[in-house]
Amino acid sequence: MAKEVTVEEKLRALYDLQLIDSRIDKIRSIRGELPLEVEDLEDEIGGLETRVEKLNVDIDELDQEVKAKKNLIKDSEEKIKKYESQQKNVRNNREFDALSKEIEFQELEIQLAEKRIKEFKAKIDNKKEAIAAADEKLAERKSHLEFKKGELDSILKETQDEEDLLLKESTKQQKVIEERLLKAYTRLRNSARNGLAVVPVERGASGGSFFTIPPQRQLEIAARKKIITDEHSGRILVDPELAREEEEKMEKLFTSKK
Repeated sequence: MAKEVTVEEKLRALYDLQLIDSRIDKIRSIRGELPLEVEDLEDEIGGLETRVEKLNVDIDELDQEVKAKKNLIKDSEEKIKKYESQQKNVRNNREFDALSKEIEFQELEIQLAEKRIKEFKAKIDNKKEAIAAADEKLAERKSHLEFKKGELDSILKETQDEEDLLLKESTKQQKVIEERLLKAYTRLRNSARNGLAVVPVERGASGGSFFTIPPQRQLEIAARKKIITDEHSGRILVDPELAREEEEKMEKLFTSKK
């Protein structure tokens, strides 16, 4: 026949679980925003690299446009030479004027092409400046990322093993707590900003609260005969002596896990 678990044993198990989970929270808070910072930097670097690639594609396209306009100028110059040569052998003014108009047209084509080449080259220069600025920013961001990754790796190395062991300990501790209480604990922990579901009575009030607990209620908590919750926060309450004993016990566990 399975041994019946007393209320005191349940309270100790719940407070132990709280101490373990709070320790895990503390380890994770040490890392802080570093994983997100690393992720943001990687995204920013990816965006800058994509921008540089697009700018290079734009420059290639503009180079092709310049080349095409230079070829057009060459063709127009050849046509002008041909028309000028033909003018020497014309039979009347009408033919001479027609060739003159063709020459004028080709000269306009050259002027327009030269104007477009100038515009394309100005765009190329602007894009090269943008690439230089992006490359400079990329170098700075990559250096910053390397530093942040090193910082994160260092913290992970220091804390990951301890966190893994504590997570196993948390799972082990959850198995000795009845499902109804575990659900209540999880619900309270998820709704509390600091993750505290089980707190000791401190200076006549619920831990972290300013609401005084009546003396009669404090005696009931100290008797450890039933699970008592704080009427304001809903947190499970334990007496200071039990809390101190479990904190000392768990501190030895935490020290051995490092």
